[in-house]
Amino acid sequence: MALKEIYLDNSATTRVDDRVVDYIARVMRESYGNPSSLYDLGLKSHLLLEEARKDVAALIGGKGENLYFTSGGTEANNWAVFGTAHAKRRRGRHIVTTAFEHSSVLEACRRLEGEGFTVTYVRPDEHGRITPEQMLAAITPDTILLSFMLVNNEVGTVMDYAAIAGPAKKLAPALTVHCDAVQAFGKLPLKIERTDIDLLSVSGHKIHAPKGIGALYVKKGTRIDPLIVGGSQQGGLRPGTESLPLAAGMGYAARLRGESIKEDYRTVSALHAYATEKLSALPGVTVNSPENAFPYILNISVEGLRSETLLHHLEAHGIYVSSASACTGGAASHVLAAMGLPAGRIDSALRISFGGENTPADIDALTDALALGIATLARAR
Repeated sequence: MALKEIYLDNSATTRVDDRVVDYIARVMRESYGNPSSLYDLGLKSHLLLEEARKDVAALIGGKGENLYFTSGGTEANNWAVFGTAHAKRRRGRHIVTTAFEHSSVLEACRRLEGEGFTVTYVRPDEHGRITPEQMLAAITPDTILLSFMLVNNEVGTVMDYAAIAGPAKKLAPALTVHCDAVQAFGKLPLKIERTDIDLLSVSGHKIHAPKGIGALYVKKGTRIDPLIVGGSQQGGLRPGTESLPLAAGMGYAARLRGESIKEDYRTVSALHAYATEKLSALPGVTVNSPENAFPYILNISVEGLRSETLLHHLEAHGIYVSSASACTGGAASHVLAAMGLPAGRIDSALRISFGGENTPADIDALTDALALGIATLARAR
């Protein structure tokens, strides 16, 4: 008898909604014209693309004309960092970010250091917290880019963007504020046009759309150089023939998320509280996520047991979680290292990430399987 699949790795990717699958299939069959072509088939595709652009922008409280489709969150983050640095290098060469950003921001910043830029990496405390005061203290008059996650993808820290972005701009006249909202997209309500954020990255595969599609929101008047050069698509800022099926799927998924965002948040908040209570009661389990963390993410460590061992044990019970960001390819978590946690705690970390379709029964199954593993698996030496 096949095991019931319990998927608790929604921060890595979400299962594509069946309605989105059907919609994409219809677009592929019926709207195959190039959106830039001048005949009717092209116009039909262009109109669908613009509809998707508006739907994605609406989910973050923005305008469709300011949203540019990308190949995913990594490209959007790379573009925000490189595009801003290169556009503003004559105004300053200082960048501020955090030490627990996604690798698509950290690696971009490290490359810019090789080009003569100076980067300040603000470190979280042992509980995964960074205060607005810490971020603001790092800003200098020469800072041209401030880039930070709205929600940390491994421990669920929520950054107070309102207390950071506006005050930061008063300290640096040429400052652009970029927010990586990939994990928060479709989960936290956001009104981008009412904030002091200039650039915002999102990704489709976090809201039950396919992988390979994301977007960067570029607020009007924000200076940014293109990352890719080519034709005139998307105003020449992000050229290349758009993937209409993926963009349309992301737009439709965004529309559906807009209808369920509040209900899902309530469901997941209750699951997070229940999971924290159940898992914390197990021997040797420590919670790594901060208090008041984003409810979609719960990071724990299991004393003496390696993450890889636990992952395979849970997989054998049909339960899927992760040890860190999927983008690290199994490497030890740089997020937990930035928090200053000991190596043993990092090596035994598990990230549990919820979706609106998860239930308390899933948490019970996870707790039972983890308890069995704690009792029977060989301890790490």
